[in-house]
Amino acid sequence: MALFFGVFLLSYIWHAMGITIGYHRLLSHRSFSCSKPVEYFWVLAGFLAFEGSPIWWSTIHRAHHHFVDTPKDPHSPRYGVKYAFTGWLQEKEYAPHVQPSVLSKDLLKDPIYRFLEQDGVLMRGHILGFACCFAFRAVIWYFFGWVPALASLLAGVAVLGIPLLLNVVCHIPKAGYKNYLEEDDSVNVWWVGILALGEGWHNNHHAAPGSARSGMRFWEFDPSWLMIRAMKAVGLVQRLNYATHEQLVARMNEKARENATRELEKVAANLLPDVPTWLHDREPISVR
Repeated sequence: MALFFGVFLLSYIWHAMGITIGYHRLLSHRSFSCSKPVEYFWVLAGFLAFEGSPIWWSTIHRAHHHFVDTPKDPHSPRYGVKYAFTGWLQEKEYAPHVQPSVLSKDLLKDPIYRFLEQDGVLMRGHILGFACCFAFRAVIWYFFGWVPALASLLAGVAVLGIPLLLNVVCHIPKAGYKNYLEEDDSVNVWWVGILALGEGWHNNHHAAPGSARSGMRFWEFDPSWLMIRAMKAVGLVQRLNYATHEQLVARMNEKARENATRELEKVAANLLPDVPTWLHDREPISVR
């Protein structure tokens, strides 16, 4: 039992960070840069967790951010929880507005990712991915026995379910809280943050998608960020983008001021349609 749980735990962490670090923060958002061997190490971990082609995964995720919580969002629970959870996985082709040639040009330059993508034939790519995942466990079974092979398989399946769960739970406003007043439904959910090794701080992520750090408050534990920061410290990461809570609050306040100014300008334009804009576009003056 100790062997099983040991392998399960290590496999869970590796595969989960393969998604959080490799597929998400590196490929999808380019929040940091590293050498190809380091990139492939993390992307392989995600791929072997039944996550599918890196190009497919990143394209869907980039589309999610671009069309967040609108009818064009690939998996917004606003338009059906069941579809947002697993229904979108059954699509046999990309939607017209979700095309790798538009959203993932950078990833198409990599021959390995293009091979795993199988020319955009989604079912063929998914079959190849599943075949590789089961072959990996077969190799573990051959060399180390069925116990570590089963532990690895169950860890991969468990990790597969976490992003699917996140897509739904972290876009249900009542399920969590917001640090930043984004217009979408994204919220921070603490228990998803734990299971997803830092990805559950989803409102934070939508406030700063290009940040390699998702946990912004001191209680928002983000082990994936700690790993990225450790890689930076030993020279495995070259460029690193990250935001702080203070920066996001300042930006949120600035955005609020800009929105208030625009609303005032609209009101002034309606009340004083015949007066030149420059006569009423200054800060209001209090009169006592």
